[in-house]
Amino acid sequence: MTLPTTHVSFPAGTVRGEAAILAVHRLADGRPAVITEATPFHPLDHTWPDQPADHGSLTVDGVEHAVVDCLTGALGPDGGDVLVGAEIPVRRGDEDWSWLVLHVLPQSSAETLGEVVGRTAQLQVDAERRGLLSAAHSGCHLLALALNEALAPRWRKDPGRADAFGNPDFDSLAMASSVMDTEASTDTYRLGKSLRKKGFGTEATEDLPALADALPAVAEAVNRQLAAWVAADAAVRIEVPGPELTARRRWHCELPAGPAEIFCGGTHLHHLGELSELRTELTLSADGSELVAVTRPKRA
Repeated sequence: MTLPTTHVSFPAGTVRGEAAILAVHRLADGRPAVITEATPFHPLDHTWPDQPADHGSLTVDGVEHAVVDCLTGALGPDGGDVLVGAEIPVRRGDEDWSWLVLHVLPQSSAETLGEVVGRTAQLQVDAERRGLLSAAHSGCHLLALALNEALAPRWRKDPGRADAFGNPDFDSLAMASSVMDTEASTDTYRLGKSLRKKGFGTEATEDLPALADALPAVAEAVNRQLAAWVAADAAVRIEVPGPELTARRRWHCELPAGPAEIFCGGTHLHHLGELSELRTELTLSADGSELVAVTRPKRA
C-alpha cells in the first residue's frame, strides 16, 4: 500500500471540508482510523504533543461518525503497515515517508463503516473546542515573548539565542514541556545547571533580587505586557510554505513593537481582539529548579 502525505487546511483556521477516503487503518485497540486525502483536522504531533487533537465528525454515505481522536501516522517508502505515534522510527518529515492524519472513530463505528475507501467524506471539526485550543496556543506564544522580556536582565551573558525582539530566548532555552487544554497553557521551565552555564541567574546580585523574591514583579510585568498586546488587537496568521502535514509552519503576530514569528505546527487565533483578557500565573518550585507558567485566555 502506498499513500500520499495528507494535505491539511487547519493552519488557515478551516473547520470543515470534504475529501476522498484513501484507507482505513485499525489501531491496536481495534478502533478504525480513517485516512483521507486532505483534512481540516489538527492531529496530535507525536514528537511535540503540546496541542491536543481536534475532535469532530466524519460523514460518509449519509452516516455521521464521531471523530474522537486524531493522530499522526507514517508509511514507509516500501509500503507495509501504517505506523502511529511512537511506532514511527524516522524523524518527522522524512521525505521518503508518507505522513498521514488518522481520524479515529469509536469502536462501534467499525461495524457500520463498511467499505468506504474511494468514497467522499465530509469532515467537520468541533469549532468551539478548536477555538479554545487556539486561544490557549496563541496565549502560550505571547507568554513566551513577554517572559523573555521580563527575565532579560537576569542573563549575565548572551546565551546565543534570541527571540523576535532581541531578548535572550529563555522560553526555548529552558523549556521542559508545554501543554495546552481548553482552559489554559501550562509551560514548565527547567532552571538547572545547563541554563546557568548559558548565563541565566536565579540568585540575588547587586542589581537584582533572587528570582524567588522577584517572581511577583516578574509576573506583574508579564501580565502588563500581555494586556497591552491584547488591547492592540494584533493580527495573527500562520505562514504556510505548502499544504502538506509536514510543512514547517510559522506563527506570525503583528505586535506593536514589530512582527514576531515562532515555528509552530498548531492552530491559532486570527487576531488578539478575540480575547478579552490574557493572564499568567508563575510558580517557582521550592528548590528553585523549576518555573511553571499557567496562562489563561478569556475569549471576547
